[in-house]
Amino acid sequence: MSEKNLAVEIKDLVVEYRTDTGVVQALNHFELELEKGKTLGLVGETGAGKTTAGLSMLRLIPDPPGVIVGGSIKVDGEEYLTKTEKEMEHIRGKKVSMIFQDPMTALNPVFTVEDQIAESIALHEKVSKKEAIAKAGDMLEAVGIPRARGKEYPHQFSGGMKQRVVIAIALACSPSILIADEPTTALDVTIQAQVLEMMKDLKKKYETSLLLITHDLGVVAEICDDVSVIYAGTVIEHGSLEDVFNHPRHPYTEGLFNSLPDLDNPTAKLKPIKGLMPDPSNLPKGCAFCPRCEYAMPICETEKPGKSFRNEEHYVRCHLYENGDAKEGRIGKI
Repeated sequence: MSEKNLAVEIKDLVVEYRTDTGVVQALNHFELELEKGKTLGLVGETGAGKTTAGLSMLRLIPDPPGVIVGGSIKVDGEEYLTKTEKEMEHIRGKKVSMIFQDPMTALNPVFTVEDQIAESIALHEKVSKKEAIAKAGDMLEAVGIPRARGKEYPHQFSGGMKQRVVIAIALACSPSILIADEPTTALDVTIQAQVLEMMKDLKKKYETSLLLITHDLGVVAEICDDVSVIYAGTVIEHGSLEDVFNHPRHPYTEGLFNSLPDLDNPTAKLKPIKGLMPDPSNLPKGCAFCPRCEYAMPICETEKPGKSFRNEEHYVRCHLYENGDAKEGRIGKI
């Protein structure tokens, strides 16, 4: 296989939440590859482990109850799981930054927005307070907010404007890697489009590698180069945008597409995936998707599937494709 220029490489990552009622298996031998300068969409239902994966990269898993049991997280070839907390404090916001899911709660209500942006700049760059405030104003302008509004407080901004402020904070120190956790979830569709367009422009301007965490396939189609589909803490399909959207292999991926409205046939009924996500504290012995899968076989109940490759990039974890004997057209649009 061709050599990749990876910004992030996660291998065999296991994360658990250990509570009084049991152990929640949040990430199960999770793996992820984000190439430099590209955008990777991490897609899955609520509870699949998407946010835990993002927080793991920054070592922000709440402990207790969260525990990183094992695995490897490398950023630009550096192993992050062995770094001290002090070292991670210098990395967060400077090298790797995160746009958190809810802009309403991500901002401090008692500080002006320019002070919150300037705080990140002052922490990581050797500048005076005046210079940090000036750069905070530049960042507001970069995300389409007049500099003069920097003196205002978060409650004086709409949801879309708050999200722009959060993006300004995340990009203030020009991080090489940006994690965006559901950055458009709380916004209406018009503002969503504006925020996505702005993120694409800023990503290009700052040459940032972007990990986009979302459940919205429309957002993925708009902004991503590659796609990883996560289910019950494991990536079950990965490939380029074209691979996954035009040649979905896993029954779960097929189900995600089938549950979308068909614009060519607006009267067609949606086909939601039957059942619910498995209890992460009591996952099935074999394939986690087996109880919901219409193609399930006896082996699916007892053995976890390995990777089967369609090409160099596109792989799926599904017993249907092992030994290369799956028939064309058996699933989805193949």
